[in-house]
Amino acid sequence: MSDNAPNIITKIVVIASDSILPIDAAMAIYESENEITIKETCYGTMVSGPSDVVNRVVKKVVSMDVNHIFVKERGFLPGDDRRCRAGRGGGPRPGFHFLREEVKMLPVIGKALDDYEKHVPLEKVTHPGKLEVSQLKRIIESELAR
Repeated sequence: MSDNAPNIITKIVVIASDSILPIDAAMAIYESENEITIKETCYGTMVSGPSDVVNRVVKKVVSMDVNHIFVKERGFLPGDDRRCRAGRGGGPRPGFHFLREEVKMLPVIGKALDDYEKHVPLEKVTHPGKLEVSQLKRIIESELAR
């Protein structure tokens, strides 16, 4: 790869939102008018292209619902023979079943992130200083004397 060649990356955008539909996120990606490759899948949308462009587009989409739109970097470009079902004779691609399980957990993670944002920290808790050995001995002796 030459020094002038862009760093090509692929990210998967998965929606686990009650307010944003997967098509809304996909349309925001399509409307970005950048030179990227977009592939919609059963679990989300893959965005592939120069890293600066992909990161900018993904950041814009995530801003639509920060706690409920998740992004995962993918090690292969869309259509790569090592991962694509078409080149392997069909069936689920390697890693699909694990990804399917991850996607099932996303609504719970989104809710936890929402709850975390609503959390009001308690006032600072003060802890008593260290217990001196002599104090500990007195406490033990008084308890044993009972």
